[in-house]
Amino acid sequence: MSMSDTFWLVAVLLGVGVCYKLPAIVRVGGNPLARQVGGLLIAATGVFLFAAPAVIAKVNDLTGIVNFSAPWVYSLLTGFSASCLLLIIKWRGGNERSIRRATWWVYGCYGTLLIGLWLCFAMGDHHVERLRDLDTYYATTPWMREMILLYLAAHTSAVLITSALLWNWERTVRGTGWLHTGVVLLTVGYALNLLYDAVKLTAVVARWNGRNLDYLSTEVAPLIAAVVGLLIGFGFVLPHVGDRISQYAAARREYRALAPLARTLKHVPTASAPVSLGRAASLRMRLTHRRTFVRDALRHLHPFVDTGLHEEAVQLLLASGKKPARAHALADAAAVTAAVERMQAGGSPIVGQPRIDLCEPVAISRALRTLPSGPAVHWVSSTESVIS
Repeated sequence: MSMSDTFWLVAVLLGVGVCYKLPAIVRVGGNPLARQVGGLLIAATGVFLFAAPAVIAKVNDLTGIVNFSAPWVYSLLTGFSASCLLLIIKWRGGNERSIRRATWWVYGCYGTLLIGLWLCFAMGDHHVERLRDLDTYYATTPWMREMILLYLAAHTSAVLITSALLWNWERTVRGTGWLHTGVVLLTVGYALNLLYDAVKLTAVVARWNGRNLDYLSTEVAPLIAAVVGLLIGFGFVLPHVGDRISQYAAARREYRALAPLARTLKHVPTASAPVSLGRAASLRMRLTHRRTFVRDALRHLHPFVDTGLHEEAVQLLLASGKKPARAHALADAAAVTAAVERMQAGGSPIVGQPRIDLCEPVAISRALRTLPSGPAVHWVSSTESVIS
């Protein structure tokens, strides 16, 4: 795969990340952290998009200025470096005054660097267009040399500071799941960024000494940059994507786990009017509806729950070797089933008995899956069926 193809691929993948984050950024427009993530991904996408040789040539043609793409890409890279610093500073949190001071420091330093880049370009001799090897070709040219060193210094400084912040932060977020995974990816990405800067600088210094190591800049560095772009992009996006996937999976498990209890309670009258949800309804809406129905039905069913039956089931299950939590869940399942049978048979509520605290609906629903078939009263009365 050519360098141009690699840069296009990374730009597309980062663009997908931007599109994924865009709705969340619009929804929480007042959240500076969300805006910072969006800005960083856009900057990263711009770096790889405009660094592709074909785009470099097109931008030079459109502006009519030879090598105009050089300070433009360097500016995007400098902006990306600043965005990374700002995001890490805000993401880590801390004292509000310290965060504000660090933010203005980044703005001031990198704003000055951007001005310096364009001044150096304006004063340098850059009449020969270079699409792939500008860094090494102009490594000894006055002012162009300074522009190249400025962008490398800006990038290296940001990478060093960000790497140090990430290294310290990684130890504090261990065990946090997706967030820790994202921080690890970012840490590895920035470590490789240092390698990118070292490779670029080695090729430039070689030119100063009359040697030709241009392949480091034109072949090795772009491959490192592509890997870095993917790692950093995934590092910032993965915690958000992973959390959403985990939340969806947890909601799906709970929705399915509540199904047996919802079926058992379907004929119990509730205070809320029945709602028909179509297949197009979101999982969150369907789960909320099922939770509400189950809790409402259990509340209306409670007067029909036989406390004596429940206590007998608990004692039988404990005697059979069941753990207390499992014994209470199975006893609740049996008592709820018996209460539904009593209600459907036209029985009256049981008065004068103490109220029992039922387990969580999910635990009861899962216990219903293992109850033997047949009337619940018979199940509780038969010690052999309970023990089995």
